[in-house]
Amino acid sequence: MIGADFDIFDRALAGERCWMRAADGTRHRLPTRRWLGLAGVGDRRADRALTSCCDGPTVDLGCGPGRLVAALLQRGVLALGVDISPTAVAITRFRGAPALRRDLFGPLPGAGRWSYALLADGNIGIGGDPGRILTRTADLLAPDGLAIVEFGLPGSGSVTRQIRLESRSRVGSWFPWASVGIDHAEQLARATGFQLLSTAEVGGRHIAWLRRRASQAVIAS
Repeated sequence: MIGADFDIFDRALAGERCWMRAADGTRHRLPTRRWLGLAGVGDRRADRALTSCCDGPTVDLGCGPGRLVAALLQRGVLALGVDISPTAVAITRFRGAPALRRDLFGPLPGAGRWSYALLADGNIGIGGDPGRILTRTADLLAPDGLAIVEFGLPGSGSVTRQIRLESRSRVGSWFPWASVGIDHAEQLARATGFQLLSTAEVGGRHIAWLRRRASQAVIAS
């Protein structure tokens, strides 16, 4: 994201109606209530499913305003949020949760030592390359670490497209984003050094638990 995109994202987090538009013209409102932890029962159940097994150091990649990091800290779990948005990082810190404003593909603390990594809210689509983001996630995890990944609806395929953010007064630039249906999780896991352990639908959202294969692991020096 660049200037206008950050501005639109900030407006969304402040409560303004903002949208994501695809190059084919389809438009969907950004789910900011869910990102802020203000959504309904189904989303709260899905969030619990995403974090319930985390009992050791956890990194939330693309943490947004930090609801999952804050929930983990409330349980006494060491957790860190990472996001490129300065407003998202500020909100996460306001919740009392640690967060860094970093590019996920740049240097991050604890590489090769995290027990768990979260890719929630469609963040497997970051950069438009699901293989790249999962390979990066594997690099951050300890041997046999667990990635907990939210996928799209079954049958939705694996698609990369150009999208942009829009508000009533601003239009952002186009950037690539991917979506991956849950039925592609096993194939993608195998290709990126993971073993698919299980999947579940919770509150209409689709979650996969991926174990980093120890044979693929390289401990960071």
